[in-house]
Amino acid sequence: MSRIEARFKTLSAANRAALIPYIMTGDPSPDETVAVMHGLVAGGADMIELGMPFSDPVADGSIIQAAGERALAAGQRLKHSLAAVRAFRETDQDTPVIFMGYLNPVEIMGTEAFVQSAAEAGVDGLLLVDSPPEESAELAPAVREAGMDMIFLVAPTTSEVRRRRIAELGSGFVYYVSLKGVTGAGGLDVDAVAESLAGLRQHTQLPLGVGFGIRDADSAAAVGRVADAVIVGSALVEHLHAAAGQGEEPARAARQFIEPLREALDGARSGGNAKDVALS
Repeated sequence: MSRIEARFKTLSAANRAALIPYIMTGDPSPDETVAVMHGLVAGGADMIELGMPFSDPVADGSIIQAAGERALAAGQRLKHSLAAVRAFRETDQDTPVIFMGYLNPVEIMGTEAFVQSAAEAGVDGLLLVDSPPEESAELAPAVREAGMDMIFLVAPTTSEVRRRRIAELGSGFVYYVSLKGVTGAGGLDVDAVAESLAGLRQHTQLPLGVGFGIRDADSAAAVGRVADAVIVGSALVEHLHAAAGQGEEPARAARQFIEPLREALDGARSGGNAKDVALS
């Protein structure tokens, strides 16, 4: 059982939705990535998505694109993402870490070498935005054989045929893109997300995580009522960049951002005081 599967089982037993923040390796500072990861866990993150810097992030909006550009300008590459996970694992053997990015850096390193290096570093899952199931027939089994999960995106426009293929080939969880567009876009419609997730559950028993458009505690709580995981990226990346500009410690800023989302998620599932919002 992978760390991702084990974490979802634990959360499901407690009726809790997973909170999965995304950060870019090396942003806001190459020296702070590991500290930020620990800060996120301290704030209540259940898993972490770690972005691999890439020069042509076509699926990302302006905020994450800018973070990638800053990371690349600071000299950050795939090897630094691997190094960050290795350092994180020195004191945290439990929190799942998912690499999110694009296929090109993996191919440059060599698929076999990458899979081996990622597994040895302590990576638990791989999500490559530009590697759909039709082009992952060899990579996905290699990732699973190494003890990691291959995670795929499902969009509102994804065909039923492709959804079935993702259910067959993927593992860990399915990442549902709540919006048509790039990361950081607005216009989250929770009712539409709930309807889409209900249809997706007919194809897979994997947990369903929802990302794109989640920016704060209210949106996290609303999505957490219908999804197994809530993924927040652009809003966190933006927050960390702004905090660094004001001289705030990145790990502290990360924890302060995540804590109210964790509280809201738990309140939404327990019927507590979380604000009942309808987002559209």
